[in-house]
Amino acid sequence: MFNLSERIVITGVGLTAPNGNSLSEFRRHLLEGYACIQRIDMRYMGLVLAGVCSFNATDYQSKKELRVGTRAGSIGIYCAHKALESSGLNIQQIDKSRIGIYVGITEHGNVETENEVYQISKYGYDTRFWNHHHNPRTVANNPAGEVSINLGITGPHYTLGGACAGGNLGLIQGVQMLRLGEVDMALVGGVSESIHTFGIFAGFKNQGALAEHVDPCKASRPFDKARNGIVISEGGCFFTLERLDAALARGAKIYGEIVGYGINSDAESAVLPNSQRQLECIRLALKQANLRPQDIDIVNTHATSTVLGDIRECQALREAFKDSNKTYFNNTKSFIGHAMGAAGSLELAGNLPAFEDHIVHPTINVDELDPECALNHLVINQPKHLQKVDTILNNSFGMLGINSVVIVKRYNPVG
Repeated sequence: MFNLSERIVITGVGLTAPNGNSLSEFRRHLLEGYACIQRIDMRYMGLVLAGVCSFNATDYQSKKELRVGTRAGSIGIYCAHKALESSGLNIQQIDKSRIGIYVGITEHGNVETENEVYQISKYGYDTRFWNHHHNPRTVANNPAGEVSINLGITGPHYTLGGACAGGNLGLIQGVQMLRLGEVDMALVGGVSESIHTFGIFAGFKNQGALAEHVDPCKASRPFDKARNGIVISEGGCFFTLERLDAALARGAKIYGEIVGYGINSDAESAVLPNSQRQLECIRLALKQANLRPQDIDIVNTHATSTVLGDIRECQALREAFKDSNKTYFNNTKSFIGHAMGAAGSLELAGNLPAFEDHIVHPTINVDELDPECALNHLVINQPKHLQKVDTILNNSFGMLGINSVVIVKRYNPVG
């Protein structure tokens, strides 16, 4: 059992999603079944479906800072400020050299490069018109670095390129660094600016994996028999992480305790998931947390609405939880689409309030369940009220076969 200085807890949550700019708003919309997907005009492609965030970036940045920085940086800055406000911490009273910033991303820099190439094409590709802010905008550590500069945090900052597992990886890195004593507090999570690059849309379209539906808000439909691909979204979510002893000393609200995680690799395909490796990752997390499958109350699935991807994950879940009759399954992408590097952190955040309200938010847009995606206690279209919720398991899997699982428990003083 971990001692108080090794137990890591979530004391703040800040987010922006296509259907909410705070945890309370996000949660309310998940319980109400409110999705928010729209059509945007994508250069070279015309109208495409996307999840778009509507947070006010000028709450924490000047207009000049917005011109110099990136969309991913603005998302990170907004989420970091909200996570700190949520935690009740005054950053001016904290040793900023002891704060770490760990941000998961799917990719970074494509947006800026595409935009610059397009702009100079109007001027005969004359590089004199190339923006001199391009290099700091496109380096991989940019989203975390912009947060560091904005908040004056002098501790370590970096991003973790974990594809669609990135949000979980940011959180896991924070846990590890706190336990090692490298930092005393961490801002962790993931960001996505993916809707601002045509390349990702074109890539998924050419793979036959880009969703389409006459009603944009019904396009993201994990487990549905008629699902036809991913809805690409932007968004972000940061958590404030602290050691338990520090959180208790200041009387902080504790949203949950991170008790286990797993990371592994398929080592097989660039895009096709491996259900056996996903199963092994789930079991790694359970073993580290010293939990049995029947100890898990909610599993937030990764399912993205691709035909094979959803099936493979369900195969892993059926095997992992075959001995549990109390585990419920849901999916958040059905509301907001796939927020790529932010997916894991946003989806975990959307489930955390279940520790207080004891409700499993549903998977929406399931008109006809694919028999190959059938799971015992899959919560479809309507919320499910439980007597209590003590443990949440969050799946996030990414391209090149990276798998991540995080387990969070309701805080219990005795461990």
